[in-house]
Amino acid sequence: MRPERPSYACGAVDTPLLFMTIGECLRGIAETHPDRESLVSVHQNRRFTYDEFDRMTDELAKGLLQRGIKQGDRVGIWAVNCWEWVAMQFATPKIGAVLVNINPACRTHELRYALEQSGTETLVLMHSFKTSRYYEMLLELCPEIRGSAPGALNASVLPALRNVILIHGNEQGAFRFEEILEEGRGTADEGLRAAGAALDPDDDINIQYTSGTTGFPKGVTLSHFNILNNGFHVARIMRFTEADRLCIPVPFYHCFGMVLANLACVTTGAAMVIPCPVFDPASVFEAVASERCTALHGVPTMFIAELNLPDFEAYDLSTLRTGIMAGAPCPIRTMEEVIDRMNMREVVIAYGQTESSPVTTMTRIEDSLDRRVSTVGRVMPWQELKIIDPLTGRVLPRGEQGELCFRGYQVMNRYYNNPEATADAIDGRRWLHSGDLGTMDEEGYVKITGRIKEMVIRGGENLYPREIEEFLRMHPKVMDVYVIGVPDVKYGEELMAWVLPKEGEVLDEEAMKAFCRGKIARFKVPRYWKFVAAAEEFPMTVTGKVQKFKMREAAIKELGLEEASRIKTA
Repeated sequence: MRPERPSYACGAVDTPLLFMTIGECLRGIAETHPDRESLVSVHQNRRFTYDEFDRMTDELAKGLLQRGIKQGDRVGIWAVNCWEWVAMQFATPKIGAVLVNINPACRTHELRYALEQSGTETLVLMHSFKTSRYYEMLLELCPEIRGSAPGALNASVLPALRNVILIHGNEQGAFRFEEILEEGRGTADEGLRAAGAALDPDDDINIQYTSGTTGFPKGVTLSHFNILNNGFHVARIMRFTEADRLCIPVPFYHCFGMVLANLACVTTGAAMVIPCPVFDPASVFEAVASERCTALHGVPTMFIAELNLPDFEAYDLSTLRTGIMAGAPCPIRTMEEVIDRMNMREVVIAYGQTESSPVTTMTRIEDSLDRRVSTVGRVMPWQELKIIDPLTGRVLPRGEQGELCFRGYQVMNRYYNNPEATADAIDGRRWLHSGDLGTMDEEGYVKITGRIKEMVIRGGENLYPREIEEFLRMHPKVMDVYVIGVPDVKYGEELMAWVLPKEGEVLDEEAMKAFCRGKIARFKVPRYWKFVAAAEEFPMTVTGKVQKFKMREAAIKELGLEEASRIKTA
């Protein structure tokens, strides 16, 4: 009898990994393609060739050295997408400083947590953007800034913080970003060369805080080797060359922007195009047309907003060919429209998590439409993937649902200052346990079926929200839907569905229950229904991931389930 084939796969190893630092990679690309455009910030009217970008980031790195910033020091950045953000991304690794990415949507409590937990010594921030007064929020935490000289901050709440650097603006107690650049221009190269010579590709180089879809964020600590190679192999799968120009509306503070976009470009000599500081569909299309972009990244909600622009036909999208859609499941209708109407015939799906630098599986440009909407592709080059029984750790046969685990160059170094959480995520054999449930078919394609922690146990039945969501999205009047578990005195948990109807359509509980009748088991039909008027009513991170724990908290209040919640918790 033929033994069952295990849910295990190892990615192709036909191209060597890059064992170099990010600074060495940038220098090599700048020498090979000096006159190619590297960075274009449309909304700031700034552009750099690779030679100019390499020299500018050298100057910024030297300026940081002059401020006493050295290898291992943490440098936070708190800003929306701008050329200065990208400059910091490539200047800090040239001296071995660790860039700490801070969500531009965070407020004082979250800012304090990130700076305190990481021990950040230098913070680079925007003065303000729209209603976000970044400098004023920092002053709430550190009023001592106003009475200190630049570089000499001694704050009681954040004792590690010494330097404050403002992107635009001029305030007492803070350096100006341009001032750091100017200081670097007037400094000899010897210190920078010495700093670079002391670096190793395995050094910590970046701390990114998890999105917070399930609670308190943890600081994922990544190396040059982690993120440089992930960006490189993402670019290879997309068949990027120096002729490509990538439009980047996704946020830089997240791996999607920083790795799948910026590093994918720099490892291949492609151009990074920043269309706008925060996502705006019209600005994205204007940048694609004016800069002749060949690729566009985004989460499904971004692509949906772009497709629904009233003057869609006015934009020239003929140069587009590829891009990545990630962060959430892609409705098949959206994928079809992106391919047909936006000319992105080679658009691909990527899956992963910050802890894995981030991409672990991708579809390929030659994959069928069905593969690109029903799976998250196959394992990436130089990575291993297995699917296990979460209770026993046993590798399951192909086709069976279990937890996805990954091993390889992409696995984070650790959670910063959190050895307990690190041990929970990475086992003794260096397998990263994702917490995601999925299956692998005979050809190695992976489907994500849910989260272990999102599994709902109703009266002893294990229910998987992802399965029910996919069924409910088949309703012709449904644009999007998310299913959660809410506490129940009798059954322990019950299902609740949050539904977004298509524009102009009206849905109610009876219509949805009638759609379910006879098609799925009765115990899988949600007991509670909530209908929202806009996608913005789903609580989401800025990268498009739904925060189901926030949906649950809101539902408990709206449905009056506080007593049931206390019973379940007890």
